[in-house]
Amino acid sequence: MASVNCSLLLRRYRRCLLLISNVKRHTPNTQQMPSIHRSELPHGALLSKYQHGEAHADCYVTEMARHISQAEYVEAFYTTPLFKLERLLLARLVSKPSTDAQASQLASETLDSFAAWSVEDRREDQLLMCDFQGRTRSWLMVIPMEGENSAGTRLYFGSAVVPARVARDGAQTPGLGLTFRLLLGFHKLYSRALLFSAKSRLMRQRPTQR
Repeated sequence: MASVNCSLLLRRYRRCLLLISNVKRHTPNTQQMPSIHRSELPHGALLSKYQHGEAHADCYVTEMARHISQAEYVEAFYTTPLFKLERLLLARLVSKPSTDAQASQLASETLDSFAAWSVEDRREDQLLMCDFQGRTRSWLMVIPMEGENSAGTRLYFGSAVVPARVARDGAQTPGLGLTFRLLLGFHKLYSRALLFSAKSRLMRQRPTQR
């Protein structure tokens, strides 16, 4: 029985490594994403409460030359080929499967959980998600552009990592963990890639009526 269990775990481990490799292979480099920029959080962003203290929060922005609704953005973000690889990884690793139909329900505010996340807060123009372990947050927001590009939309994507309680010198103090610090570079690149993928998907779609 032990040998059977070890063999099963080994196969799952190999499949997970293959999925992670696929995610990295489908992630564009920074030079391929010139329209994605690091940004300060806009006023009223739901992610702002994780911007200070021991938590790590980041924000990226891009622009589109047409109106994009929050629902359009959310559905496009969670149904890109790149994010589908992450969804597949979550289904295999933590038994949190998801479908495109569920992404659509999340976008239309008829579903409050999706894959490994649940809705922590939402507004007409933004969505804040929390993972099932309570360690990370994902945030999406749309803001209509003003001035000459008044028909355009700014798309924001941000994430936060909340510190865990770790033992230091016999005391419990918050820390982000070694794994996160080692993967921070990939995290930044992957965040850009997710926003770039969502924008690319929206650019291929026909505009919806306002």
